[in-house]
Amino acid sequence: MPHLENMVLCRESQVSTLQSLFGERHHFSFPSIFIYGHTASGKTYVTQTLLRSLELPHVFVNCVECFTLRLLLEQILNKLNHLSSSEGECSTHITCETFNDFVRIFKQITEAENLKDQTVYIVLDKAEYLRDMEANLLPGFLRLQELTDRNVTVIFLSEIVWEKFRPNTGCFEPFVLYFPDYSIGNLQKILSHDRPPEYSADFYAAYINILLGVFYTVCRDLKELRHLAVLNFPKYCEPVVKGEASERDTRKLWRNIEPHLKKAMQTVYLREISSSQWEKLQKDDTDPGQLKGLSAYTHVELPYYSKFILIAAYLASYNPARTDKRFFLKHHGKIKKTNFLKKHEKTSNHLLGPKPFPLDRLLAILYSIVDSRVAPTANIFSQITSLVTLQLLTLVGHDDQLDEPKYKCTVSLDFIRAIARTVNFDIIKYLYDFL
Repeated sequence: MPHLENMVLCRESQVSTLQSLFGERHHFSFPSIFIYGHTASGKTYVTQTLLRSLELPHVFVNCVECFTLRLLLEQILNKLNHLSSSEGECSTHITCETFNDFVRIFKQITEAENLKDQTVYIVLDKAEYLRDMEANLLPGFLRLQELTDRNVTVIFLSEIVWEKFRPNTGCFEPFVLYFPDYSIGNLQKILSHDRPPEYSADFYAAYINILLGVFYTVCRDLKELRHLAVLNFPKYCEPVVKGEASERDTRKLWRNIEPHLKKAMQTVYLREISSSQWEKLQKDDTDPGQLKGLSAYTHVELPYYSKFILIAAYLASYNPARTDKRFFLKHHGKIKKTNFLKKHEKTSNHLLGPKPFPLDRLLAILYSIVDSRVAPTANIFSQITSLVTLQLLTLVGHDDQLDEPKYKCTVSLDFIRAIARTVNFDIIKYLYDFL
């Protein structure tokens, strides 16, 4: 289907698998399909686009909105009833309390003429929230085709693996389909597809290449990257609009956009300012910290040792591990700067974004920068946990990994300097980028 290939990019394998599972409209499809993958990997978009393009009868429900059993079941039945009703007919609101009632009403609705002899698809987005509902709900949806004796397929969309869903008592196994993360080449192709018509494809592709070179290490969320691409493009093409550079003058265009991408790096995912405020910031060339509402964390009062933990985390995120000896060991000997700096480390670490670090390194830096002796007590570890809860630190990795946890510091340089001033700590002289 050529038009479908233009609508869904870089997901040919998944689309082909789903089309094979769906088959013809009158064929019995697989009873349940479990689709999983990280955020912004195309699960919802591909599923919705495929069902709409093939004009298959389907009901789409978000489990975040339907947070109780009754809301979920009624939402499915009322949307399905709307599909079965003729255009002029006004459908009444259906109430449903239990899953037994749901099965009974579902069988009545699907007897309608326009739903006979074809597969009905129920899509449950954010399906991980089903685990918090009644114990019989998930097994019931997995066997809905058997319970209702109707041609129905339930599609689960989730960000976690099927093994986290499977009940201890066992259940009917769905067909599992994985959506991997987009590679940098995939992202380049998808984002280049959003090119404004007034600019050439090569010019916009060069801009996307620069954007991914800066943000790909810290952000692989397609939605966030698309937002950043739209937000920063006017500043990138500003020299071309003013006649100061041509579309092929990539060096001049990079010098113009680099400081603005550094500012954007500080607020990835945060959405602390609106797009109009960001455009005003770009136009006035002001510091992002001067805008009201940005970096609101600077007004958070932290405990004494939490401030030093955060400072240590920032140093661990933005300094290479091999520099710790130079900065924090008193008798490290003389180290020549020419030998100390590596040729490939010309790019600013602040531009590349925070790097993960182990807990041992965080504590070692903490003990070095605090004047008084600090024991590794439960109080210190609880303060680290609090910083993660406040989203000032990010825990990297999964709970089932055997290695020690790793963290990232998510705050900006302006914020950490404000924290350091409250404890009379000069953080600049400990940062590798300011050597």
